[in-house]
Amino acid sequence: MSQLLPRALEKLIEELGRLPGVGQRTAERYAYYLLRANTRITDGLSSAIHDIHSLVKTCPVTFALIDAEEDVSPLYTNTDRDKKLIAVVEEPLDIIALERTGQFKGTYHVLGGAMSPIDGIGPEQLHIPELVERIKNDDVEEIIIATNASVEGESTALFLQKYIQDAGLEVKMSRLARGIPVGVDLEYADQITLSHALEGRRII
Repeated sequence: MSQLLPRALEKLIEELGRLPGVGQRTAERYAYYLLRANTRITDGLSSAIHDIHSLVKTCPVTFALIDAEEDVSPLYTNTDRDKKLIAVVEEPLDIIALERTGQFKGTYHVLGGAMSPIDGIGPEQLHIPELVERIKNDDVEEIIIATNASVEGESTALFLQKYIQDAGLEVKMSRLARGIPVGVDLEYADQITLSHALEGRRII
């Protein structure tokens, strides 16, 4: 059977389909949109993709994403941030969610994922030893474990708690409160969310 689409378009669909959450039909729609779009849009997208590896790097202290010309994350070096308070998150983009609240004035530590034996991710793949060093070096008083409310996130949180305790560090450890989001009916809430909502109930 003859080729249905130009090779360049098929190649673009194939590459877009490699992105997480992008199926065949979505990849086709994206590719066709880009084909019809002004070249200014496609050139800008191409340039941004080309530069992402050379202009973005990981902070050696917090493991957050930073500009290539920076040595350490501004969220760590900023004198207004409390280095004695660390929020531990799974991925760099989790920082954005916490920063948007405008409530957190401490620093961050990115683990680089969550423990998942099925995916071959164990504690040795996470930035846990570096966290222990930060606790010692910055005289940290509290760790907020802000991993996701998933089986992997819970397992990581429990391991982290035990790891820090076994290291003999006297530091307060807290966990983000969990509950049922506003607008969600009980019948649609998952078991983990409901369990945390019960544990975190308060007197009214």
